[in-house]
Amino acid sequence: MKAALGRSLRVKVQRLDHARGLPLPAYQSDDAAGLDLVAAVAEDAPVILMPGAFAMIPTGLALELPRGTEAQVRPRSGLAARFGVTVLNSPGTIDADYRGEVCVLLVNHSKSAFQIKRGERIAQMVLAPVSRVAFVEVEVLSATKRGAGGFGSTGVAATRSSKQAKSKKAIAQSAPKKKRTSAHRPSKRKRATARS
Repeated sequence: MKAALGRSLRVKVQRLDHARGLPLPAYQSDDAAGLDLVAAVAEDAPVILMPGAFAMIPTGLALELPRGTEAQVRPRSGLAARFGVTVLNSPGTIDADYRGEVCVLLVNHSKSAFQIKRGERIAQMVLAPVSRVAFVEVEVLSATKRGAGGFGSTGVAATRSSKQAKSKKAIAQSAPKKKRTSAHRPSKRKRATARS
């Protein structure tokens, strides 16, 4: 099983002139899903992202993906959490027949300017299989419990499944009830004596 999971997919990559000297996309841990992409901006011309601004950042790479796959460009959690910088069109899609340069559309959601330097890891790329569909037009769709319920139709509160609710009710019913004893509540005679 481990050997099967360890098989890698071979992808042809073309390094453009402005990416010379930069590393190719790479995984940062053994089980990482995404390969980190780095900025191929000029050494002496870093990109400054002002608050609320966005910019297309080049990677200097072009790909030849296998048919039946796509590459998804996703944000790096560290940039988003620490600096409020993320991928604007997340996830960006690179189609298998695209041969142009891979660029990353970054946006700065913070209140401070953010500087993007050459070689900085700016996003991650995940390769995934895709399905081709053929639409079949029909007059009526099959009925479901949800029906046409759309945005917000299921609410926001966490809900328990009916099985969990029944189990909790059964436990409550089977729990032994505590018996009240006279020790907790004095008799009328004792209360009358105490008042006199």
